[in-house]
Amino acid sequence: MDKPFRPPAVPLVTVDPYFSVWSMADRLTDDDTRHWTGRRHAMTGLIRIDGAVRRFAGRVEPSAELYYAEPPAMRQTGLRVTPLSTRYDFEADGVALTVLFTTPLLLDDLDLLSRPASYVSLEARSTDGRPHDVRLYFDVTGEWCVNDSEQRVVWGEGQADGLHLLHIEHEDQRMLTRSGDDLRIEWGRFYLACPQTEGTAVRIGPASMRKRFVRGEALTYDGDWSMPRAVRDGYPALAATFDLGPVGEKPVSRLVTLAYDDVLSIEYFGDKRPAYWRRDGMSASAMIAAAVAEYDAVLRRCEAFDRQLLADAAQAGGERYADLLAISYRQAIAAHKLVTDRDGNLLFLSKECYSNGCIATVDVSYPSMPLFLLYNPELVRAMMRPIFKFAASEAWAFDFAPHDAGQYPLANGQVYAQSIEGQMPVEECGNMLIMAAEASLADGRTGFAEAHAEVLKQWADYLAEHGLDPENQLCTDDFAGHLARNANLSVKAVMGVAAYALLCRQLGREAEAERYMGVAREMAAAWEALADGGLHTKLAFGRDGSWSLKYNLVWDVLFGTELFSPEVRKKEVVWYLSRRQRYGVPLDSRENYTKSDWLVWAASLAEDDGEFRALIEPLWRFADETPDRVPFSDWYRTDDARQMNFQHRSVVGGLFIKLLKDRWGSRAFS
Repeated sequence: MDKPFRPPAVPLVTVDPYFSVWSMADRLTDDDTRHWTGRRHAMTGLIRIDGAVRRFAGRVEPSAELYYAEPPAMRQTGLRVTPLSTRYDFEADGVALTVLFTTPLLLDDLDLLSRPASYVSLEARSTDGRPHDVRLYFDVTGEWCVNDSEQRVVWGEGQADGLHLLHIEHEDQRMLTRSGDDLRIEWGRFYLACPQTEGTAVRIGPASMRKRFVRGEALTYDGDWSMPRAVRDGYPALAATFDLGPVGEKPVSRLVTLAYDDVLSIEYFGDKRPAYWRRDGMSASAMIAAAVAEYDAVLRRCEAFDRQLLADAAQAGGERYADLLAISYRQAIAAHKLVTDRDGNLLFLSKECYSNGCIATVDVSYPSMPLFLLYNPELVRAMMRPIFKFAASEAWAFDFAPHDAGQYPLANGQVYAQSIEGQMPVEECGNMLIMAAEASLADGRTGFAEAHAEVLKQWADYLAEHGLDPENQLCTDDFAGHLARNANLSVKAVMGVAAYALLCRQLGREAEAERYMGVAREMAAAWEALADGGLHTKLAFGRDGSWSLKYNLVWDVLFGTELFSPEVRKKEVVWYLSRRQRYGVPLDSRENYTKSDWLVWAASLAEDDGEFRALIEPLWRFADETPDRVPFSDWYRTDDARQMNFQHRSVVGGLFIKLLKDRWGSRAFS
């Protein structure tokens, strides 16, 4: 029997790029919980069973005094990550405790998707046939609402709609004043809410409240506890205690809801926009009340979605493929923010996490697209909208597509490069054209593509002229540096021209469609001659002995265009199988590193199920064995499983491409 899968990091509260907290350890008690950037965002859970206290989440800072010593951890008996939930099981002293973290990121329900509320369910039951007196303690600290612990916070509490409602926020509420990558939110208000049930009490105080709970004392503080105060000064915490009384074999549960109202989320070309859920003026307290009231129904929907997705994934690529999709789903979505522009148009804005923090990056949206094509193609259009807006502005002087729309959370225009040498002309034109075509083909809605038909034609013409044999330039794998005559980039150009032909066909422009598809066929035939390297195709035209993953060929399969010979794909798959290292197939012949998204795309070229599984097995092994405990990295070494840099990026949505391929089947649009 296979050993249980060990995720590199475990998603707990995963809403958006600022509100995303993980466990980066084997057990929930081994380390403090952390923001995806690695900065501590502490969460602590304690349980008293018949007077004996143990931990089930996070840490209690030890003291030199014996009776302040950190209580022992409960024994963690299980961990299961599904697309929408993470379940931990613990046991101690005749009591089982289940802690369920759920963030209901259902892509077909935009109100729910945008709602910045995440659930923590605590359920205790006796396992030895005897009742046990059980009391729970749970807290989160002010670290969650500041960029660093030197910043000062204020707090308060209230009651509304049958809820205890605690909140904490940065003293200085300057919204949307700076951008960057390794940054956390420092405005808005963080909430802890729980129903006003019997035996439930709440408190805001120093993190030393944990020690008072350990000693069986009231959560009071006799010293100075004035505000504002720096987070590092006592670590203000929002805490709830639940006296469950005698707990028998019948489970007893309590619910905590964590929420974050950022008030204003994104600056969009000078216009400061609220999150989608606030578009009609809903208040934070009403949002939280709705989240709590709907928990049971929402959880049922999440459980049904998880069952279906995991079953589909297992059928498409086996249980290990299902494991990879389970750890990718929430991460891919939580690297985005959903807002609307002033006219009510949807904007789904990614953050290029641990790369350079760009917002709405085209070559990040492109690899993430398969997940969103599966469940809501409108979100693909919402990714593209900022790029079209910027490309139409006077600030963009080039005849090819931009790379990004700014740096998160400020979408005010491209920041990636100021010179032509730093641009990605073939890359971004191909990406935008393929995304536009796939979104239209996915749901049959052509209005968006028709509204941007003129610039899409311009980009298709650019690819027809410059794409077959690209000049020295960057592609999405910019960490590898500039490369002339990039064969995989050339494939993207071919598929970009074909994508425009498919769009023309959908728009009823048959003559234009046939002309551009003819150009794509000619380019593909020329490519096969230029790229031929014998047993494989070349990394770059003219570079004998080189090779690379031709992941862009997957669109010839998904479009059903058959521009490239099936023998090319078969030959490539055989070559990839021969190049496997312990943790995957390298991206190309230059280095022992790969990209997880591109690896699955390349594996999806395989017609044989066994070949697909053989190619992704090393990726599963990387996730299971990597010593770098960070949210799923998409750039890593294939020889020692070490992370190269990236983490928490939306591109892991690309791992869903095999599921997309199987769902769409064989389509012939050529």
